Amino acid sequence: MDEQDQGGLLHHRQGTGGHQALACGRGRASRLLAGAQQSATVANPVSGASPDLLPRFLLEPEDVYIVKNKPVSLACRATPATQIYFKCNGEWVHQGDHVMQHSTDRSTGLPVMEVRIDISRQQVEKIFGLEEYWCQCVAWSSSGTTKSQKAFVRIAYLRKNFEQEPMAREVSIEQGIVLQCRPPEGIPPAEVEWLRNEELVDPALDANVYVTPEHSLVVRQARLADTANYTCVAKNIVARRRSASAAITVYVNGGWSTWTQWSACSTSCGRGWQKRSRTCTNPTPLNGGAFCEGQNVQKSACTTLCPVDGAWSEWSKWSVCGAECTHWRSRECSEPAPRNGGQECRGPEPFRRCQGCWGARGAHALPPAAASGAEDVALYVGLVAVAVCLVLLLLVGVLVYCRKKEGLDADVADSSILTAGFQPVSIKPSKAGERGPCLLQGMPGGCTPALRPACWRGSVALVPWSALQLPNGHLLSPLGAGRHTLHHSSPAAEGADFVARLSTQSYFRSLPRGTTNMAYGTFNFLGGRLMIPNTGISLLIPPDAIPRGKIYEVYLTLHKQEEVRLPLAGCQTLLSPIVSCGPPGVLLTRPAILAMGHCVEASAENWSIRLKKQSCEGTWEDVLQLGVEPCSELYYCQLEAQACYIFTEQLGRFALVGESLSMAASKRLKLVLFAPAACPSLEYNIRVYCLSDTQDVLKEVIQLEKQMGGQLIGAPRVLHFKDSYHNLRLSIHDMPSSLWKSKLLASYQEIPFYHIWSGLQPYLHCTFTLERLSPSTCELACKIWIWQVEGDGQSFTINFNIAKDTRFSDWLVPDGEVGSPALVGPSAFKIPFLIRQKIISSLDTPCARGADWRTLAQKLNLDSHLGFFASKPSPTAMILNLWEARHFPNGNLSQLAAAVAEVGKQDGGLFSVSEAEC
Repeated sequence: MDEQDQGGLLHHRQGTGGHQALACGRGRASRLLAGAQQSATVANPVSGASPDLLPRFLLEPEDVYIVKNKPVSLACRATPATQIYFKCNGEWVHQGDHVMQHSTDRSTGLPVMEVRIDISRQQVEKIFGLEEYWCQCVAWSSSGTTKSQKAFVRIAYLRKNFEQEPMAREVSIEQGIVLQCRPPEGIPPAEVEWLRNEELVDPALDANVYVTPEHSLVVRQARLADTANYTCVAKNIVARRRSASAAITVYVNGGWSTWTQWSACSTSCGRGWQKRSRTCTNPTPLNGGAFCEGQNVQKSACTTLCPVDGAWSEWSKWSVCGAECTHWRSRECSEPAPRNGGQECRGPEPFRRCQGCWGARGAHALPPAAASGAEDVALYVGLVAVAVCLVLLLLVGVLVYCRKKEGLDADVADSSILTAGFQPVSIKPSKAGERGPCLLQGMPGGCTPALRPACWRGSVALVPWSALQLPNGHLLSPLGAGRHTLHHSSPAAEGADFVARLSTQSYFRSLPRGTTNMAYGTFNFLGGRLMIPNTGISLLIPPDAIPRGKIYEVYLTLHKQEEVRLPLAGCQTLLSPIVSCGPPGVLLTRPAILAMGHCVEASAENWSIRLKKQSCEGTWEDVLQLGVEPCSELYYCQLEAQACYIFTEQLGRFALVGESLSMAASKRLKLVLFAPAACPSLEYNIRVYCLSDTQDVLKEVIQLEKQMGGQLIGAPRVLHFKDSYHNLRLSIHDMPSSLWKSKLLASYQEIPFYHIWSGLQPYLHCTFTLERLSPSTCELACKIWIWQVEGDGQSFTINFNIAKDTRFSDWLVPDGEVGSPALVGPSAFKIPFLIRQKIISSLDTPCARGADWRTLAQKLNLDSHLGFFASKPSPTAMILNLWEARHFPNGNLSQLAAAVAEVGKQDGGLFSVSEAEC
């Protein structure tokens, strides 16, 4: 039997009567205290109990939650047992607080005892911040004691504000949708369900949706029916919270139908035009989808052959008079001949007979001279008649041509319009309901008649300059000389606007283009923070760091090593990313805290680590040497195992550089393996990356592999790479030769030491090219060894199915999962502002007993930085700022409250209430 439990129970039983009145007078909480100071003796065994059996619990107490102010009950049952008492947080519960019940086990005949106690909220809150409240049963028999499992009693709560709420989006049909939701903090943790237009979303009934372990709602392919308001609902035993609804609009971009047949030529004779059309109905734009790009009508020049009526040629000469006193002449319908459906010639027949020859053979034959003169006159008359006819035909032709010319549309008057006048220009398509951009001053509807066919929604038509009539002056008035601020509704537009404003500054030339690895925001005296998602890089601007009345646009950006030249000498190596925050020249009255990762295994005997800052002239300067008393109060660095926190009152570009002092100095490398998710050929490549162990490099590699279609193989490993001048070697082993063969000629691959040690090439990799002997082979089992020559190594055991395994991701955080890149004001801090001010005012004042900020720094393991804290006007504010930078967004306020309460200058109960109500 446990001597401590036996003695405690003895004292408890002897003092029961003496403390009964005290328990009645001071209530249950006092009885709990009194019971902790009492003990009792073991009662005589109950008759029938077996003297050889230890108690066995039939019912043990279980974890419970206190909801609001309702007490909870704990129960236990044991056999054979002579006595059962509860112990809570190492102290005996008063005998009078137990409710006991005795019975007998019918099957064994052994006595059974059941005991219950009630636990109130006040009992649990009394030890807040020290440890969790727990209770367990202790059962006695004549053979000894038995203890039950511990049951924890927790106060249940659910905060009001979601840590992340779903955001409204517009997505194209069949596009994937991810709605993120991080429920409020609560005990027990909240369960999450999703509502679509106030109806429960059940993934079991809809295979197109599922909920991730992180509570995000994923729609695999958006449908029109998925256009709705989505609400994230979090609930536990205390309450049920609803997030703000996020409107998801599934839009359909328009598509062109097929072209119609070409129309008939617009003229029946000569030059004209023909057209064909199509409609934006395949599909029709819906829910704000973009209208079809391009033209809906095409025109083409056409020419129709005109009919030509026949016309007579000139008459031939008269023939010689015949025996019958006749002669004749002829003409043909050949000037021109009828064609293209023209009419035949009209008039006298082509052959004419004329009687009346006055020669010797005829009764009325003319004298030769007379006959010759008459023939000449007829010839002249014929020529004049033909000339008059030609003139008349020419005039008629000119009139007909002019009328047809006037009858043509203005947009086909020039052949250049038909050939080049209606070509689309690729610009951003307008949404349904928007006017096209073809607008000119003084023209109704935005188009002249000559331009109207070229004006289509969502595109601009090119027309010859001769067809445009521009008014005098500018189409748009120029902007004034004053500063203009643009406000956009979309993050992409805000980023473009911010970059546009930055581009006017001289320091913009040294910043990376784009906003992929940039965070930015507008801050005032309330402060806030900037975060670059999934990189571990953040900038904390504490309250009152910006003077009241000042507003600054602040940016935080991550540089790729190839963008910035950082000179390194000797054994120096880059240990962190290169980070810029600015703009330069911002006036800060308190230090901001820049947080970023590093890859050094720091030790004073192996490393000399310096914080470098780039000056305005572009040179890199040492502003701080870690472990040495700083010569300037503008900078300070707190170096931890995975990250460093830089206190700075001047924004700029920073990097952490180390110089090894011995060959025992080492850097952390992260080893990551990727391979293609699909293998259409017999070759299969395994890529082994050797990365600096910082989050930003890993993020970049993951994005690169996603674009290449790679999948992650196993979890990353950490390798300590020493300054031993030895290269890194990689080799592949234990591959089944009957299924696979390696195409690597050498037995291993090497990465040179200096390529890794400098840190300027953040992700180096080697590729193992394998060849499967059969297209049906999908299983791959092998081992990859990675080691530094004369050093330690790591091995990756690979065993997966190429066709089925996709291992991106259980431990990776997708982009955007960390919350907003910019937080302004109170939402950027875990500690409520009023409580923060109360802590500062209470602990800044030195106390002779040591109950001030120095003790708080010791409780938070920050006592090695007392000199830096003491140099600032508010040491406590520096400590709390560092706590915020280290613990956002998952900091435990309870632990901080406990540390402050131990100092003796704060009431720990204040923090318990504040945390529950925040």
